[in-house]
Amino acid sequence: MSRLSGSSFDVEIMGTFIHVETATVTIDDGTVVAKERGIPKGHIDGEVGADVEYELSTKNFNLLIDAARKSGSWRGMTPHDALFYANNGEEEMKVELDAVKLLLSDVLNVDSKGGELTKHKVKGFVTGSDFVKLNGVPYLSDYDIRNF
Repeated sequence: MSRLSGSSFDVEIMGTFIHVETATVTIDDGTVVAKERGIPKGHIDGEVGADVEYELSTKNFNLLIDAARKSGSWRGMTPHDALFYANNGEEEMKVELDAVKLLLSDVLNVDSKGGELTKHKVKGFVTGSDFVKLNGVPYLSDYDIRNF
C-alpha cells in the first residue's frame, strides 16, 4: 500500500504551484472547559486562528517575489487562498486555507559550509471566515460563521 509523504503534496500559493521544502499549518483553538464549582460541565467555544509557514528554496522564493512585484510590495499582496493537495491513487488529502495573508520571516538562511539549498521562510495567517477545510470538511461549524 502506497502512503502519502511530504513529497506527495502540491502546494498552491498566490495562484502558482510552488515546491516547498517544508510547510506547516497550525490551528489555534481557544475552546476551554466550562466549570461549575470547579467541576467540568461542558465547554465554551473560544477564538480560533490558523498560521502557515513555508520554507522555500531560492528558486521557489523568487516565484513569490514575482507575485509581490505585481502587487507593488510584499505588504501590498492581497490575501490568497492556499491549497495543499496529495493523491497517490490510494490515499488523498486536501487542506484548504481561506484568505492567507503572507508575512516575510527568515528572508535568508545560508550555511557557509555549503551542501544545502539556500532557504527562505514565509509565514502567513488565515484571514477568511471559511477558515480551514480538511478534505472538504470545514473546521468551523455553520453556527460559528452565522451572519457573516
